[in-house]
This record gives sequence, C-alpha cells and structure tokens, in this order.
Amino acid sequence: MQITFESPNQPEVIALIADLDAYQLTLYPPESVYALDLNALMRPEVKFAVARDADGVIAGCGALVLSAEYGEIKRMYVQPRMRGRGMARQLMHLLEQAARDAGCPLMVLETGPSQPEAIALYERHGFARCGPYGEYRDDPLSVFMRKPLR
Repeated sequence: MQITFESPNQPEVIALIADLDAYQLTLYPPESVYALDLNALMRPEVKFAVARDADGVIAGCGALVLSAEYGEIKRMYVQPRMRGRGMARQLMHLLEQAARDAGCPLMVLETGPSQPEAIALYERHGFARCGPYGEYRDDPLSVFMRKPLR
C-alpha cells in the first residue's frame, strides 16, 4: 500500500469521488452532504492524499483543507473491498502530519451519524465531538469533531 499527496484531477480519483458521493447519498439527503467538488479540491490550501494498493490501483483518499484556524478533514473514503487493512488509519496519520507541518493548532471534521465506523476511526485518532464550526450549521445529520494539535 502506498499513500501520497497527489492531484485529485485524475480519472481514477474522479471515479473514486463519484463512488463516495453515491454512497453518501444513500445515507443522507443532498442538503446534508457537505462535499467538496473537484475544483475545490484543487485549491492550493488543499492537500489531497491518495491510497493505492500494491498494484498501484487507487483504493482510498482523504483531503485536508488548511486555514489559519484549523485543518479540516474532507473526502475520507476507502473502497469497501479495501476496508479493514489499516488504510484509513494511514490516511489519517498522513493528513494529521500535514496539518502539524502547516502549523495548524486544531483539526476538525464533519461526518454523519449513519457512519459509525468513521466516527469510531476518528475517536481512535483522538477526535472528540463538538459543535458546528466555520460555516456549518447545526444539522441533526451531522457529527462535528475536533482534535487539538498543540
């Protein structure tokens, strides 16, 4: 398995993000899906990590949106066939290290209550539930989490 920062503007990545979008829309109504599109993922303040299997086939991804206040985790996804191999854990480590390297004092994320595996992953990485941050509104279909880095 190899996890590196890459451009999201690749056919394989675009297909993976489409899979993620389709999955999220089976769990939540569109107004409760706070996803970044390809253009947003290509902004300079975004670090986009790609996980590939031993054959170089894309298997997962995650993004870190950097700001002066925090680093926000977005677009975390591992294909179902690749789950249970530690890929999400390794993605989280890489994203956290990037946030630390950028001097972020805090990491935050928004996920949903219908994703208990994701919530458990984030809790194992030291995230705790909190209220909405940034431009998010209070939404019963959102779980907000934070992790101080300092």
